[in-house]
Amino acid sequence: MLALALFLAPLLTGCLRVQVSMGVSADDRVSGQIVAATIPTSDTDTGPTLTAPSTLASKIRIEEYKQDGYVGTQARFSDLSFGDVQTLGSMSGQATGSFQLVMQRSGDQVTLDGKADLQTVPVQGTDVQFTIAFPARIGTTNGTRDGDNIITWKLPAGEVTSMRAEVNYPDPNTRSFAGWAGIVGGVTVGVAAIVGAMAWVTRNPSVRRDAEGSDKPAGSGRDSA
Repeated sequence: MLALALFLAPLLTGCLRVQVSMGVSADDRVSGQIVAATIPTSDTDTGPTLTAPSTLASKIRIEEYKQDGYVGTQARFSDLSFGDVQTLGSMSGQATGSFQLVMQRSGDQVTLDGKADLQTVPVQGTDVQFTIAFPARIGTTNGTRDGDNIITWKLPAGEVTSMRAEVNYPDPNTRSFAGWAGIVGGVTVGVAAIVGAMAWVTRNPSVRRDAEGSDKPAGSGRDSA
């Protein structure tokens, strides 16, 4: 299970941009980026700052963000486990809203349930989006499909928005077990075949006599005469 509590960047001027994008691989590894930015209030205003958790310092790269008049920071991450993603919520110590995401696997089915609470965020000048890509076609979702395997939610300020999606793709742990089971199964079948043949020979006297006769040295018949 993945539980993510990602606090949105501090709102400085009423113009806020938060963009979260993630990609989930077939091995349940997560990569993506988080952008947190605002319209600067002065020449020295650098916008909100994201800080990588110490446990993920080697997997997250923090960069300066300047685009479309917004300033802030951009965090790029790669090869995170579902457990690693839980710590992304500590990247900002301040909040004007919250973003919660739960991903859960049951067999080959992965479900996504999330909630964005932006009730305290001013409506004007706010742009908050969440995009996620899966390694297989999305089954059901209440988001906007950007293709077979990509979903986007544009999260309105002043509201609480729920996010849901279901997708089916093989459990990577099951795939590994299946390969191991195939090898063990092959060995088991081979042993069973040998044991079965031995039992059949034991039950069949004519085969046993033929086998014993084949073991006698050549010419043994003349010696017995």
